Formats: sequence, structure tokens, C-alpha cells
Amino acid sequence: MNTDKLKVHFTHKDLINPTNPVSVNVIGAGGTGSKLMTALMEMSHSLIELGHPGLSVRLWDDDIITLANLGRQRFAHSELGLHKSVAIINRINRWSGTRWKAEARKFEIGSLGKLPERASIYISCVDNVKTRFEIADILSKQNNDKAYSNRPLYWLDFGNSQNTGQVILSTIAKITQPDSEEFETVATMPFITDEFGELLKQSEEQDNTPSCSLAEALQKQELYINSTLAQMGCSLLWNLFRNGLTPYKGFFLNLKDFRSTPIPVN
Repeated sequence: MNTDKLKVHFTHKDLINPTNPVSVNVIGAGGTGSKLMTALMEMSHSLIELGHPGLSVRLWDDDIITLANLGRQRFAHSELGLHKSVAIINRINRWSGTRWKAEARKFEIGSLGKLPERASIYISCVDNVKTRFEIADILSKQNNDKAYSNRPLYWLDFGNSQNTGQVILSTIAKITQPDSEEFETVATMPFITDEFGELLKQSEEQDNTPSCSLAEALQKQELYINSTLAQMGCSLLWNLFRNGLTPYKGFFLNLKDFRSTPIPVN
């Protein structure tokens, strides 16, 4: 008889019963990031309706909206020439009455060694491996900071190729777990750069140069891979808030044959 307990991760209490809105840093406002921001707006509104303070989001991206971004990314012709982060945040704040922030700059360590503003949750939607490793380095440094406010807790990373993608949830700090007779609790989940570092480096050889048109962009990424990842990844985050635990830390997605494979907590 198999008596193995199901492995789960219990959500940090600061996400379940916070005094103030949960701070979120979203890094990247392109194909996935621009779609994800709408899902976060819906999530925050829903949490508030359930008596939760909701989310306070800061969006980081220094890119400018071009014609090649229209269609696959969530931008309008009237927004051409604006910073992606500014256009999205202005739109969301007007729509929902929030006071979310736009950072029209890269998420990186400043010239004087200053770290970016802290948050409880980090969500990366970037298209190159080097940036992921830089984010991991920043999160490790912020985790060693002794300040308690906006303590870094989770990193949710989105990545994709033409037809496939993945979403990986990591803990930035060790999350104290409750005693459980029903489950085997898991306090830490490794960074994607630690668990899948070699695979990331192998994929670095792929062409990540900017596309000059929508037609060219669609040769590299299918039209709905980004939005599908954004919805499914936000569902994982939503379950952390609503259920208070998760037996999965992410998933692999193949949109070509409509197949999704969950990644269990381990």
C-alpha cells in the first residue's frame, strides 16, 4: 500500500492575510507581459471583492512600442512611440482606478550598486537567458537585505519558443510551512536558473533579435502562445491566493498539440 504523502507548498501568510496590497514587480511588457498585466488587473479586482487588499504592481520595461508590436502584443496604433510600460500602466489605472507604477527602464542594478525596488512577488516575462540570470542575481541580493517591508517571497518566470513554453514558480526565501498530517510540505522551490540552468544556456543560441514586422514575429512565436501562458500562469498564482497551497510549481506547454504537463512540487 502506497502511503506517500502528496507534496505541497503552503502560501506565505503575507499573501493570504496582508495588511496592504501585495507588491508585485513585473519585468517585461512584450508578448507575454502585455497580456499578463490584464490578467493581474482582473486578479486584483477579484481579490478586493473577496475582502483582500489586492495587488500593487510595478511594471519594468524600457522598450518603445513599434508597428511590429501591434497585433501580437496588447498595444494600439495610437500608442506607437510610447514606452510599453507607461502605455499599459496608464491604460490599467484609467480602467480600474488603481495607482500602479510604470518603470520605463530596465530591471537592473544601478550604477552605484542600488538594487531595484523590492516586492513580495516577481514575475519575469523576458526573451533572453542573460536577463534571467541577472534577475536571479538581483533576487539573491535582495533576499539578503535585512529590511522586512516588501520581503521578496516568490519568483514566477514565463518563457516560450515558437509553439512551446513554460512557467516556473520559485521561492526567493525559505517559506515556513505549517505542520501537516495530510501533506508533505515543501519550504523551498529552486530558481529556474538553478534547476534548468543548462537547458537555458543551450537555448541561448536561438535567435532573439527584434522582429521588424508582425509577419516576421509570427515566424518566431505563434499568435496565441503568449496569451495562453499568461492565463495559465496567472491561474497558478491565483491558486496560491485562493487555496493557500499548491501541489504544482509550474507547467510545460505545447500549443502545437494542445498538451500541458504540470510540474509537481518537489
